[in-house]
Amino acid sequence: MKPSDQSEPGIVRRRRGRGFSYEGPDGRPVSDRATLARIKALAIPPAWTDVWICTSPYGHLQAAGTDAAGRRQYRYHDIWREQQDRVKFDHVLDVAERLPAFRKAVDDQLQGRGLTRSRVLAAAARLLDIGFFRIGGESYDTYGLATLRMEHVTCANGIVTCSYQAKGDTSREVEVADPGVCAVLRSLKALGADGELLRYRHAGGWSDVRSEDINDYLRETIGYEVTAKDFRTWHATVLAAVGLAVSRPAGKEGPSRKKRAVTRVMREVAEYLGNTPTVARASYVDPRVVEAYDQDRTIAAVLTELGADADFGQLATAGTVERAVIDLIRSEVRTV
Repeated sequence: MKPSDQSEPGIVRRRRGRGFSYEGPDGRPVSDRATLARIKALAIPPAWTDVWICTSPYGHLQAAGTDAAGRRQYRYHDIWREQQDRVKFDHVLDVAERLPAFRKAVDDQLQGRGLTRSRVLAAAARLLDIGFFRIGGESYDTYGLATLRMEHVTCANGIVTCSYQAKGDTSREVEVADPGVCAVLRSLKALGADGELLRYRHAGGWSDVRSEDINDYLRETIGYEVTAKDFRTWHATVLAAVGLAVSRPAGKEGPSRKKRAVTRVMREVAEYLGNTPTVARASYVDPRVVEAYDQDRTIAAVLTELGADADFGQLATAGTVERAVIDLIRSEVRTV
């Protein structure tokens, strides 16, 4: 494995009839079978333009191109991607270790008064933690936590209901039971203003909450480098661990039953996240949970305590179950 960069001379893709041809940096057609097989395996979408392909099979960046929306997209070497995924999931484990203290700090700030920055962002953090929200983005005009509008949210009996069009133009409805959050959002809706819901008061007036504000708050409160996506990744991993544990006693299942169980669990996780099962497994669920299940190791022993540590408005998986998932993955690391 070696570093590679699309500014280096590379292989160029040319449209030819219904397919493509490829030219090396010297302008000559690529005819080497191994190179052509590598390019085919990269599965570069036909719609990509301005395609660059690494000349070496060992480059960490194997290909790049521009999609139909004008965004630059990339294909990385499988080994490099696996290494990066391991770093990402190890980081998420470190975040998970800090969640109990983080949740206590959020609780304390929700008990404050007024629509201050800390109280409104604490409400946003709680929604993020137990509602599995995407953070949303102003640049891509997608609805998520930071871009929820007044009309997307209702509050009643301590329950917040959010209904909106999420990424991919899919309808999404999320219910979160939390009286503290409900109190903050009722106060915001009582302002009677149009536009985005989350805003806070400061000496100079009002400011809308942006995705950067939420990520800054998460880092400030948890005392660690963290983003909203880390929360979704962790919750997806915990849900998968619970789902696999309740499938059937792993030791009594053959390979085909285990494979079907994993497929079903990924569908369930995807439903919670608002993603596809493929994305849920590839980007959110720590693969070590599935690897442990394949070795007949799950968190089944602690599922009798599911919800035992959770008050109204808290995740049933908080506490003992989350700790068991951390220990399961840490033990998987030691056995590798």
